[in-house]
Amino acid sequence: MLSNLTSMGYQTMTPIQAASLPAVLDGQDVIAQAKTGSGKTAAFGIGLLTKIDAQKFSVQALVICPTRELADQVGKEIRRLARFTPNIKLLTLCGGAPIGPQFGSLEHGAHIIVGTPGRIKKHLDKATLKLEHVTTLVLDEADRMLDMGFYDDIAAIVAQVPSRRQTLLFSATYPASIKALSARFQKNAVDVKVEATHDDAHIEQVFYETSAPQKSTLLTALLAHYHPESTVVFCNTKVQCQNVADNLVSAGFSAQALHGDMEQKDRDRVLILFSNKSNPILVATDVAARGLDVKDLQAVISFDLAFEAETHIHRIGRTGRAGKAGLALSLVTPADAQRMIAIEEYQQAPLVFGNTSALLENRSAEKPQPMVTLCINGGRKSKVRPGDILGALTGEAGIAGEHVGKIDIFDNHAYVAIAQSVAQKALKYLAEGKIKGRKFKVRKL
Repeated sequence: MLSNLTSMGYQTMTPIQAASLPAVLDGQDVIAQAKTGSGKTAAFGIGLLTKIDAQKFSVQALVICPTRELADQVGKEIRRLARFTPNIKLLTLCGGAPIGPQFGSLEHGAHIIVGTPGRIKKHLDKATLKLEHVTTLVLDEADRMLDMGFYDDIAAIVAQVPSRRQTLLFSATYPASIKALSARFQKNAVDVKVEATHDDAHIEQVFYETSAPQKSTLLTALLAHYHPESTVVFCNTKVQCQNVADNLVSAGFSAQALHGDMEQKDRDRVLILFSNKSNPILVATDVAARGLDVKDLQAVISFDLAFEAETHIHRIGRTGRAGKAGLALSLVTPADAQRMIAIEEYQQAPLVFGNTSALLENRSAEKPQPMVTLCINGGRKSKVRPGDILGALTGEAGIAGEHVGKIDIFDNHAYVAIAQSVAQKALKYLAEGKIKGRKFKVRKL
């Protein structure tokens, strides 16, 4: 395990790992306050892996996550952590994916299940999943699962897990509902709290006062002035998300909404385009953005100020990570006065206000050029790897490496981000040429 952690680039523990790992390894129940990006997956992943008996082909660890995206991230990280142990099988069970193939996978057995509450419960109802041998139960981002209405599903799932187990509960916020959840499902839980992992020194936080009708105009002015390459714009309702995204598109920006009413395939497409910078602006609610792990997020804009000061701090903590500079901008109206006071008290520092009038007077019309995403009709099942696509583009196609962005490989598809200036050339070559000696259908997403 130690040599594997070294090969993965782990050198020192994050605060949440240092605070929780001793209790986790000791077999105690833990309730920990930690958010996405804090290193919590390694904290519970290392713990549950030390207890897996690979010789016993039964589900021994269950990790419940609020969203498919988070479940996929957690599954990938645990697989990487498990490389030192041969024959460990992990399955992800999430809604939005066909249930048929999951039946087949479960028939062959698994040691670890990572999934969303609705799909896990569906498998339990159909008796395709058995949990009587689970020794470790993890509730990841429990506050968001409660926000999303999963309490009854979680209770039904936990009822089928042995009472003699270790229960690890991770939550970004600590409301009374989380304490009640812990009281019901945990025994003598060790309480772990660490300071937020983002470094405020790297985040430039500015508030802009305006009126409600002027918010959309101010938002476009902010984007044109700061030119961030990747931005999450937060709204408090699904309807507002869609309206803001539509207004940005009308103003000539590349923007898409992310909210709970979207089908999973549409959500996946939006996240691929955002993560590879083909669509630089994502407009989302706090719940929809939970589990979103975007490297190098340059800006967070609160179109609507968060209802809770703690939520506001978690929003801005998505930028300015790993020593990089981040930008946190908030549009506020006189109606937000109490929320602003709460934020000031929570962060124990006065708010900094920008000059709204000057910003609106000196608006730039220039907009950043996004990347273009090409979808290739072949993926893992066709043995297509990122290096194959990169090689095809930079080899015979003659496209410079710096013009090729993020490459995502799925079971039956692959996505590659290409600089707009060479996108047409790349599309033509991939459509007419070959990857690994085979022809694949290619289209612009």
